[in-house]
Amino acid sequence: MIKDEIEIPNQKIVQWRCIESKMESKRLLYGRFAISPFRKGQANTVGTAMRRALLNEIKGASITAAQIKKVKHEYCTIAGIQESIHDILINLKEIVLKSDSFEPQKAYISTQGPKKITARDIQVPPSVRIIDTTQYIATLTGTISLDIVLNIEKDCGYRIENLQKYQDGVFPIDAVFMPIRNVNYSVHSFESKEKIKEILFLEIWTDGSLTPKEALYEASRNLIDLFIPLINSERKEILSDEINKKDESILCSFPTGLRSIDMEKMTKDMAFKHIFIDQLELPARAYNCLKRVNIHTIADLLKYSKDDLIKIKNFGKKSVEQVLEALKKRFSLDLLKK
Repeated sequence: MIKDEIEIPNQKIVQWRCIESKMESKRLLYGRFAISPFRKGQANTVGTAMRRALLNEIKGASITAAQIKKVKHEYCTIAGIQESIHDILINLKEIVLKSDSFEPQKAYISTQGPKKITARDIQVPPSVRIIDTTQYIATLTGTISLDIVLNIEKDCGYRIENLQKYQDGVFPIDAVFMPIRNVNYSVHSFESKEKIKEILFLEIWTDGSLTPKEALYEASRNLIDLFIPLINSERKEILSDEINKKDESILCSFPTGLRSIDMEKMTKDMAFKHIFIDQLELPARAYNCLKRVNIHTIADLLKYSKDDLIKIKNFGKKSVEQVLEALKKRFSLDLLKK
């Protein structure tokens, strides 16, 4: 039955393949992936880790607060507006956003009634995109104006706000940052050269702000980021012990790769090819300038010097300083010196 669904290649390296993809709506994308081959027990280990990474480690954008002037509390009503403030806040919470910036952004609603207000009426900055502009917000039944300032943030998981924090017309909104709506996985076994192998089937539903394929890539990168510090820390500890003991027999008992600085550098270089510059959490301007010149990974970025970055169009000294600070903070790295 499994062979009817996916062709099992004669391979040793684990590979993945998208076997089904569909758009159920603007706010619900579906993808089904097959990842194989695994040894017995490995598929379940990877499936559990990927599911948790997809649900907890991927960042999304959400409206976290709305500022409405001259409003005393969330349950008050305004003449000429069909909904209460509470209903408007609930509708704003349902808006799905995609943000390329890791810094808080501002969006605005400024409109005159009578009118039906939807997400299409929100003025967003260039780094933010509304996935479904048909999302209903409110109806103005009279000739009144409605002005709302929205705070947009990017984060992981969800954030429950206390409406008692309300002050100066700013209402906090419960934010759901998770762009992944659901994840399922199943494990199936098959025989290959008289050995039992496993296939991992992974189903991903997203809110439309990223595709299931993009979510799979990002979750994989995030898992790599979590383990790289552990690998480097272990190598440094082993190398330090070797130097202190100065015992040739102990040195010979370790694999050459653990003793070789060149091998450690090669390992780091390989890892940085799979870590995207998204992990630096740069401001939108610096991030977009780097992407424009095809700097997608940390490995790409490390090929540039400070002088090289300044030569990039619209990339100033401030952006260079932001890149240097992020590299130092996240990976203890510096750029090339020329």
